[in-house]
Amino acid sequence: MVRGRPVEVAVRRNAAARRITLRVKNATGQVVLTLPKRASLVHGQDFASRQVDWIADRLASFPEPVPFARGKTIPLRGVPHRLVWRGVRGITKVEPHVPGQVRTIGVYGPEEHFERRVSDFLKREAKKDIEPVVQRHAKRIRVDVRRISIKDTISRWGSCSAKGDLAFSWRLILAPPFVLDYLCAHEVAHRREMNHGDRFWKLTYRLFPETDEAEAWLKSQGSDLHRYGMNPVKRTRRRPPAGTMFR
Repeated sequence: MVRGRPVEVAVRRNAAARRITLRVKNATGQVVLTLPKRASLVHGQDFASRQVDWIADRLASFPEPVPFARGKTIPLRGVPHRLVWRGVRGITKVEPHVPGQVRTIGVYGPEEHFERRVSDFLKREAKKDIEPVVQRHAKRIRVDVRRISIKDTISRWGSCSAKGDLAFSWRLILAPPFVLDYLCAHEVAHRREMNHGDRFWKLTYRLFPETDEAEAWLKSQGSDLHRYGMNPVKRTRRRPPAGTMFR
């Protein structure tokens, strides 16, 4: 219990760890207790029980989650849009903007499917924006891209496989377009350089000169995107507590 609230703690064993550590995952809010190979679970539980104030502070500092529900406002391409249910018949879409009012997304279909309809719409929009940007960057440096997937990843915004498959988080559609453009350039550059060495970054800057601005945006605001439709995340990080060192 953390200040009267039940909190589940996941326990992980790590043979390389030298200390008991406790952290709260930024993207999911999950509390994770890591134990060295020879540390007992009792020691781990005792350590966690002495960190309840730290856990409570971390969880309390997470921004409020924003579910995909009627009347909620979410960013779309960096611009706030209010979610409005319009009835059973129709296609979920961005509605014509009325000057002086918040932009709206009209959601159609049975009301009990509201959240899924919003999620499906955002994934379609992400794919619609990402595919041409990827092809533009790929054409510029003359590389092939085999397949583009849209996923709900937590640990990274995009990935590139050795076979040429690219994957991106659908949440990039929530960010300003220049951030999505940068991530596409970043992953396309991996088609030439499967690393983060100097040649990779030189190629990325060539494809997208505003790389520094996009990286800064992701560092300061990227974690916020994970609070829409699921768990909240923390805006800033603090060093997690470390327990007894085991030799």
